[in-house]
Amino acid sequence: MAVSSAFVGCPKLETLLNHHNLSSSSSSSSTSQTPLGLSGVRALPKNNRNRRILIQRARCELSSSDSPSNISALEQLKNSAPDRYTKERSSIVVIGLSIHTAPVEMREKLAIPEAEWPRAIGELCGLNHIEEAAVLSTCNRMEIYVLALSQHRGVKEVTEWMSKTSGIPVSEICQHRFLLYNKDATQHIFEVSAGLDSLVLGEGQILAQVKQVVKVGQGVNGFGRNISGLFKHAITVGKRVRTETNIAAGAVSVSSAAVELALMKLPDSSHASARMLIIGAGKMGKLVIKHLVAKGCTKMVVVNRSEERVIAIREEIPGVEIVYRPLDEMLASAAEADVVFTSTASETPLFLKEHVENLPPACPEIGGVRLFVDISVPRNVGSCVNEVETARVYNVDDLKEVVAANKEDRLRKAMEAQTIIAEESNQFEAWRDSLETVPTIKKLRAYAERIRVAELEKCLSKMGDDINKKTTRAVDDLSRGIVNRFLHGPMQHLRCDGSDSRTLSETLENMHALNRMYGLEKDILEEKLKAMTGQQK
Repeated sequence: MAVSSAFVGCPKLETLLNHHNLSSSSSSSSTSQTPLGLSGVRALPKNNRNRRILIQRARCELSSSDSPSNISALEQLKNSAPDRYTKERSSIVVIGLSIHTAPVEMREKLAIPEAEWPRAIGELCGLNHIEEAAVLSTCNRMEIYVLALSQHRGVKEVTEWMSKTSGIPVSEICQHRFLLYNKDATQHIFEVSAGLDSLVLGEGQILAQVKQVVKVGQGVNGFGRNISGLFKHAITVGKRVRTETNIAAGAVSVSSAAVELALMKLPDSSHASARMLIIGAGKMGKLVIKHLVAKGCTKMVVVNRSEERVIAIREEIPGVEIVYRPLDEMLASAAEADVVFTSTASETPLFLKEHVENLPPACPEIGGVRLFVDISVPRNVGSCVNEVETARVYNVDDLKEVVAANKEDRLRKAMEAQTIIAEESNQFEAWRDSLETVPTIKKLRAYAERIRVAELEKCLSKMGDDINKKTTRAVDDLSRGIVNRFLHGPMQHLRCDGSDSRTLSETLENMHALNRMYGLEKDILEEKLKAMTGQQK
């Protein structure tokens, strides 16, 4: 159903007031509740003329913050009924698709390049129910983390956004996505950062990718306190798990697993003689080269746009023959290779059936079949290449075979890591709880400052116009000192780092008591309402 025309142009206020109306009607009769649907929002009651007038006034005055009657209208709106959007804490939600839930064909369409993360955050935070956002997009996963005003509607909006940007129908995304909320979402990103959700247990590349989310998000409007705090804590967890357990011992990255997979497919006798070609000299390509060297490979060909990166790799890995070839010699180089690793950022396939079927067979020592190991998302090698009799294609989904043999040790290390993750998850949730007091601290200080300034002006006016600057300064310092001494006790009882549950519980009780005593909650709600409408400008 459509919302009242009074809200057109201010979507987050529409959201707020529609939900406000839903809460009011629900509380009035428990037997006549209407389920909250995921499509559309409930219309306001048409027979409530006073309420419509009040809403119209609120919207008009919200659009002009200089209006002297702004606060009055907002107070009427807030006092008219309980409002869950402002009084309840928003939820951390992750909407994701990973190698465990979705095929590579879907993940590559959903993938968002790192350079586009800030734009994606901005678009996500422009949705009605989303306050903060972050994107974690790698070859194995596409996960969106948000701080949502409403779990169900937030998920619906983000899923529709994913469908719009990827061209994949919502119904298809829903079949493969996973949804996690609050503590479960926290535990998930901690497990991801620790390498527990990776194909190769403890692989270090994912921790670097989580760090990159924080680096890219710095200064981006929408990468807010809750989501940035979540990712920063995830980095701490990832480091701690790797330090306190042996989870990284013997673990490999995706690039290392790719090398191991290739060697598994080759006869043992051909490991030293197989001709290796790496296409792309970026981070992943460089890691492939390092892992090949670690396995005893002493000669390889690297195809790249420019030679600079290849020269740098040669300098970093002396004693290994690394031959550079330009991109226009890619097919010719593939014709001379037995194993081709691809790891470029190309959005279109580099190899299709028509490119490969005319290549000569690989050397007889490996059976004449050329291996293509594609660790790129989007894929660099089309699946149609598998139709060529003398070629075999493996992508990131095939790396599961590499890690299957070490299951028992993996489970033991995962159990050790889970103990750490549970402890860190509790600390993060306590930290989020402690944030509840921040608005109260600010409002209490502002409340005291308003009183101080008003009383100071009264005092100075009674002292006349002939008082000197020294006296004025002394009176001002006196008033500040009194206020600071008065606030010291309440402030001490409002500050808590969340490390102790008993102290945190007492702190939150103190916060609610001060909010009631000084009427601070209304100011806090008003501030949140203004923030919501401000995001639409």
